[in-house]
This record gives sequence, structure tokens and C-alpha cells, in this order.
Amino acid sequence: MRFKLVICPPTAHDDWPERIRKEVPDCEVVFCRTVEEAKQAIADADAAFGDVRPDLFARAKKLKWIQAHYAGLGPEYFHEALVKSPVTVTNMRGIYNDHLANMALSYLLAFARGLHHYFALQQKRQWGPTTGVVCLSDATAGIIGVGGVGAEIARLCKAFRMRVIGVDPRREDKPEGCDELWRADRLDEMLPQSDFVIMTCPETPDTLRMMNARRFGLMKRTAYFINVSRARNVVADDLLEALKAGTIAGAALDVTEPEPLPPSNELWGMPNVIITPHMGAAGPYLGDRRTEVFLDNCRRFSDGRPLRNIVDKAKWF
Repeated sequence: MRFKLVICPPTAHDDWPERIRKEVPDCEVVFCRTVEEAKQAIADADAAFGDVRPDLFARAKKLKWIQAHYAGLGPEYFHEALVKSPVTVTNMRGIYNDHLANMALSYLLAFARGLHHYFALQQKRQWGPTTGVVCLSDATAGIIGVGGVGAEIARLCKAFRMRVIGVDPRREDKPEGCDELWRADRLDEMLPQSDFVIMTCPETPDTLRMMNARRFGLMKRTAYFINVSRARNVVADDLLEALKAGTIAGAALDVTEPEPLPPSNELWGMPNVIITPHMGAAGPYLGDRRTEVFLDNCRRFSDGRPLRNIVDKAKWF
């Protein structure tokens, strides 16, 4: 099937037009470096890559498919006109699984061995005192969201002989590493059993502000909270209060609200908090993986085959 594809800002690779034309001869590719260019090109396009915001979407008369540039996309991307339309949206889920899982395990191991404590002592050039450790073979990891990232975290946790419980609203098959897979409505049951609560779920209408004061209160006082998903899944003020009150033992955050986290925010000075600047997905091969997903979907669209990574637009994922 011959079709027109518009590549919109912000994230694209310069070599994509040539590669797409080579692998999908029936595709007419228009590479747009600015939104103004995209406004002109998208009018008669069949497909688009990138952020098709409302002013762009309103100009599109033939659009059938949009390939999003990331995996996690919130309500800013899924504006009302797009959600109500018949246009199919696909995302990039799956390309970050190993990087985010490695990030989560780095946090977990740091807390288990007290590295956050020793980092602070090192800055003071101070030898000791020592702190306690968590015996991982006696510990439970509770994973909120057992998609590609959560499943890989479960596999890594099991390598340390941990007990692993996952909660997920959609997954039916128990992945390798999960001792138990529960429906999302059992989250409150999982939290008090977990020594590490690891949030990997996407931002959806159901997960927004999911972790709040009540749920932090369900966690063990010795438990650690780790978030490598989306900041708005957590009530920031409630997390801060839980840390200050000793309701939980500590937190590791790759995402914060707001971002960047202001220098005045109290989280910066807490000895039981690890903060990284939203870089958990960083790592090699992402460009190649993103290209592979996009090219595969271009071929599928041309052939009339089902697309990969179709999003539930009403759920944003």
C-alpha cells in the first residue's frame, strides 16, 4: 500500500528517510525539522511520527497511524481530539527494559548494603560508623506494573533469591522471576509484605497519584520505595512526609515532581534519599532499538498487518 509518512519534531534520526524509502518502497517520507514544516506536510499524510499536538492534528485529514517517540506518554500527548479519533497510536515500549531494570536494581542494592549511608560518610572523609544490611534472600520485592521493565526487574531480583510479588491490571501470564502475580486491586495487600516497593507502571488515569499517604502508611517502616516510572504516579508531598516521619526507611527517585527538582526541595538533603536526573532509561543501543520498532511498524502499515505496541489511547499506554 502506498502511503505518505510525515516525521514531526522533536525526536527523529537524520538517516530515517533514506532507510524507510529503502525498506518500504511504497512510503513517501517527509522529514520535518520544525512544527511549521509539519503543519504543511501533515494535511494529506496517512501516518506520522512524533508529537502530533492539537494544532497539527487539526490539519490532518487522512491520518490513520501515529508512531509516538517514547513509551511513557501522558495526557499532554493524548489530547481529546486524538483520543476520540479512529487514529491508531503506537509507542516505543520495550526498548528501555534492561536499562530501567538495571537502574532499579542499582537502587535496591545500594539500600540493601547501606551505600547511601557510606556515600555521605565519604564526603565527610569519615570512616564509619557502619550500618545494617538487608539480607536479600530473606527480602520481598513488590513490583507495581509487570510489563517489560517490571518483568526484567523480577528476573534480576530472583537472581538474588528474593521473593517477588508483582501487581498488574492487564498481565495474565506470570513472568520469569515472579513468585506471585496479582491483579492491581491487591496492591494494598502487597505493600505491607514488601521490603522494596518498586514502581514501574506507566502514567495512566488509574495510576495517577496512586502512591499517597495512605499507601505509604501500609508499607513497612523498614521498607524502601523506588520509582523508575512517572513522578505523577506519586503524591510528592505525601512521600516527603512519609520520609520525614520515618513511615518508610528511604526512597530512590529517578523521576520527581517537578523536574528539575528545585534546589530548595527538602528531598535533596535527606540522607535516606537517592535522586537521579531522570536518566534511568539511558544506555547504549536505544537509537537502534527505536529505529527497529519504527521501521517494523512502517513495513507492517504498508503491508496492512497489525501494528506493534498499539496504545489504549484512553489509558495513555
